[in-house]
Amino acid sequence: MTNPPDVAVAPPKKRLSTIIQFVLFLGLGLLMIWLSLRVLTPEEKIQILNSFRIANYNWVILTIFLGVISHVFRSLRWKLLMKPLGYHPSLKNTFYAVMVGYFANLAFPRLGEVTRCGVLARYENIPFNKSFGTVITERAVDMICFILLFILMILTQMGTISDYMNNNVYPQLVAKFGNLHFTKIMIYGLVAIAILAGIFYFLVHKKVRKTAFYLKIKNLLHGFWEGLKSLTEMEHPWIFVFYSVVIWTFYFFMLYICFFCFSETSHVGLGGGLSSLVLGSVGIMITPGGIGLYPAIIQETLQLYGVVRTTGLALGWIAWAAQTGMIILIGSISLMLLSFNKKSHGKTGVA
Repeated sequence: MTNPPDVAVAPPKKRLSTIIQFVLFLGLGLLMIWLSLRVLTPEEKIQILNSFRIANYNWVILTIFLGVISHVFRSLRWKLLMKPLGYHPSLKNTFYAVMVGYFANLAFPRLGEVTRCGVLARYENIPFNKSFGTVITERAVDMICFILLFILMILTQMGTISDYMNNNVYPQLVAKFGNLHFTKIMIYGLVAIAILAGIFYFLVHKKVRKTAFYLKIKNLLHGFWEGLKSLTEMEHPWIFVFYSVVIWTFYFFMLYICFFCFSETSHVGLGGGLSSLVLGSVGIMITPGGIGLYPAIIQETLQLYGVVRTTGLALGWIAWAAQTGMIILIGSISLMLLSFNKKSHGKTGVA
């Protein structure tokens, strides 16, 4: 029987700050649930309940399966990152650590990164600081993947977004600001933002550079850069790229396959799936597990593609429940199996 790995305990002020952030973001998620339901009429609420009843949940089962496979590839990618450090954890324990980490993230954001590194420290005898460095690398790579997908969405779906703006938002803007085209509004908006950013920089940049927030962002970017540089030490970097592409491809199909749960959304093409993936990911980044915000974003996104809001909201909740349920189920099983993991790489686990 071994003791838990030594992990630095956060000072009381930092723990309090983390709790406050969690409560605020969870509150935001609950607020989004209330707002999304508040605007619905009684008839629309009945339509949503009917949508849940008529949905084809065979596609949800396939979604859950794809989710598990995506996390297997994430485990393989994480193993690849630790190889240059001289560590070779088993795929089984690496997968358990990943799933337990996602499970922990549902409780407190960013707790998962610490948790999964702690699991490997206990069951694979990998120093916490070493594995945590690889997690920073993973974050950096996933952020780059997200940015690339965001750019791809803008390049391929601007026509749809522009049509929606011109048909729904533009008429309201015309009533207030006169006859401006969507493109002109975008140009004027970007120019205004650039000017304001320039003014803000020259006026307060010296003070901003001394703030804790600025230093935190700077250190985070530095960590990302150091993590990216570590990729050059890998023996097979293209395998790492392949794993990253596969992970995000599975993420895409986890959501896109849910579109076939309803006949009303089955016509939405790959472009709609891309927009839903990118914008829905923002909701997951903001609120714990995307609660409340993720379904609302999926609803608003699908409206761009002609899906009525009741069906879009029902689909958003089904997709969210499938992903979250998979994490809870597999994370719990992984935690249980770890308790039976008596020995790994010569190190005895918790009895």
